[in-house]
Order: sequence, then C-alpha cells, then structure tokens
Amino acid sequence: MDGNGRWASARHLPRAAGHSRGVDAVRSTIETCARRGVEYLTLFAFSSENWRRPADEVSLLMRLFVNSLQREVGRLVEAGVRMRVVGQVDSLEPELRRLILEAEHRTAGNERLNLTICASYGGRWDIVQAARALMEESVGEGGPSEIDERRFAQRLALGFAPDPDLLIRTGGERRISNFLLWQLAYTELYFTDVLWPDFDAEQLEIAFGWFAGRERRFGRVAPAGTHR
Repeated sequence: MDGNGRWASARHLPRAAGHSRGVDAVRSTIETCARRGVEYLTLFAFSSENWRRPADEVSLLMRLFVNSLQREVGRLVEAGVRMRVVGQVDSLEPELRRLILEAEHRTAGNERLNLTICASYGGRWDIVQAARALMEESVGEGGPSEIDERRFAQRLALGFAPDPDLLIRTGGERRISNFLLWQLAYTELYFTDVLWPDFDAEQLEIAFGWFAGRERRFGRVAPAGTHR
C-alpha cells in the first residue's frame, strides 16, 4: 500500500494526512473484497525496513494502527471478517500488542474473509524464522532430510493461507519490496501508478479485471487454442 506520503505532499499536506487517508482505502478494500467473495486478503501495512523511517512518522503509524483497531474491530466482527496480524509482533508496543490479541480473539470465529495484516514483517525474516523452526523440529525426527516444501510453507507466518493469486502494488513502484518472497512464486503481479489513498473500489475492480485476463499455467503448457 504505497504512496501515502506522496499523496499528501502533492496536496501540500503533512505526511500524516496521507496515512490517515490511507486508512480509508484500507476500509474500502476490505469491504469490496468481502462483497466480491475474496477469501483471503493480506495487507502489507508496515515492513521490517519501515523502522528506519523518522521516529515521529513511525510513532504516527503506530498510533494510527492503535486507533484503527479501536474503531474498526466492531465492523470486522459484524462483517464476518477474521483478522490476524503476522510479523515480528514482539517489536510492537505493549498496548498495540494487547489490541491485536483482542481483535484476533473477537474475530476468530468469522469465516467470510480472512484478513491478514503484515506488521513489522519482512519476507527474508519469514523464511529465516521458518527455517529455524524446522531445524528445531527436525532434531530427533529424522533430520533435515524430512523437510520438504510443504512442511516449510506450513512454518511461514502465513502458513494458514494459500499462496496469493494476485499481488497489487500501488504508487508506481515495480518491485515486491521483501513481501511474501516464498509465497509469490506464481502470483500475478499488478502494478499501478495510483497512490494508495486514491485506490478505491473502482481501482480494485480494474485490478480484478486485469487478473481475470491472465492465463495461469504454473509451468505447464497451455491447452491448444487458449494462448493470449
């Protein structure tokens, strides 16, 4: 979800205004995905690299996270959305961790949409922590030879979810920036110049339309007459 700061700068507003407007885009995306029958939605809210930003901006983002949880959890419960937060959650402040646990508990029984927030998350960290977990498990279980792709994927932070079908990156950048490095192996990558605060339901439908036109072969040869 990229472009909050540039959105604010273009309007001669403080960066905080862009982040606040970005929360509206998050709400719109969740509502549209729930309405369209999307089963899993993962939002890259705060990367492990984002800790390098100015301290006042990091503090603002954390406050926004706290305020959003306080305001939005009730809506998630009513909408049938289950929320999880994955990443290095221990690095977050205690009040935020408490609210995360409360939100996860309150939404645990929901099944309409599985919403995952990646906070203090990095794809390389995810792979390393999964490898460490498997190394610890392999002691006395036949050793590393018993580790395969299936078991490895189960130890990733999103081991409960299928690999993504579609990645959307806003803001004009053409890279994945350390997001779900293992899981994106066969994901369709959609890049748009639209800044995140302007990414509304209409823009999401455009991305869905683009995805619908893709031919997904997963390494196989397409049947005769189906080439695009």
